Amino acid sequence: MSFEPTTTGFEEIHILWTSEGMSCDGDSVSVTAASLPSLEDVLLGAIPGLPKVHLHNKVLAYETGDAFMEAFHQAARGELAPFIFVVEGSVPNENINGDGYWTSMGNDPETGEPITLNQWIDRLAPRAWAVVAAGTCATYGGIHAMAGNPTGCMGLADYLGWDFRSAGGLPIVNIPGCPVQPDNFMETLLWVLHQAAGLAPTIPLDEQLRPTWLFGKTVHEGCDRGSYYEQGDFARDYNSPKCLVKAGCWGPVVNCNVTKRGWMDGIGGCPNVGGICIGCTMPGFPDKFMPFMDEPPGAGLSSGLMGVYGPFIRTMRSITNRSANKEPKWRHNRSELTSGFQPHWPGR
Repeated sequence: MSFEPTTTGFEEIHILWTSEGMSCDGDSVSVTAASLPSLEDVLLGAIPGLPKVHLHNKVLAYETGDAFMEAFHQAARGELAPFIFVVEGSVPNENINGDGYWTSMGNDPETGEPITLNQWIDRLAPRAWAVVAAGTCATYGGIHAMAGNPTGCMGLADYLGWDFRSAGGLPIVNIPGCPVQPDNFMETLLWVLHQAAGLAPTIPLDEQLRPTWLFGKTVHEGCDRGSYYEQGDFARDYNSPKCLVKAGCWGPVVNCNVTKRGWMDGIGGCPNVGGICIGCTMPGFPDKFMPFMDEPPGAGLSSGLMGVYGPFIRTMRSITNRSANKEPKWRHNRSELTSGFQPHWPGR
């Protein structure tokens, strides 16, 4: 089997996916719900132009134990290439682990000792054609990195450095979300695979290394409830279809497309189904968004201003609405024509 790139790119590629960071494996589970494209479509070669993909993910693997670990050992020795290295879960600081270790995956064949996640990252990231961080824990540290944690957790870019470049010359690709939105992940992976095949330009990322086309807008900009905010019409409880800002929603300042994309097949997404946005795609999550149910900073001022402007706009619109709900007076079944029609020729 040859892994040399052709003139247009690689013909085969492996995906080595570790969820041994501080994680709940929620991102692996979430990705199984993707449909644009589905994981099955990618692995079965149903999408034209992609390299043949071999996935190594413990949640989805048939292999167990040493058989599963073999691909990771081969890649660490430089015997398996090219590969995309996907990291799920936040990275603990093993410099402060005392006499033990925070998290590991497999054992060293020579010593029998556990191999820490940090060691795997050190061995695999520099050899990987691309490095992808899946979910907010891997991208920015997430829940496990919040204030008061004992592990010193961090995101992958904090560990490797924000200027890190893979063997393919790519920066780390961050796809945040708690868990990651399934189609966001698969769409990004699809771009990276097309790039590996020589069929796509370099993936565009923002300063936080997120795909720009997915995280360039706020939750509020795509929210079905946004028009209620404009009219100063706010929900006071979670049974209301109105704007949830006063109930603690951070949507106006959070970069996320879930209100546009939904969660599965366009359905769902936090505010779409009555949940507030708690900022889970943001680097400052969760610390800068707590307590979750309180009004976000500035929400009182902005909603107060909208409370003056909004009722006036609602009143004006209701007048127009009532007028637009009446047919024009010239639509009738009487003998005279009152539409204002002017004939072009006499006697017509």
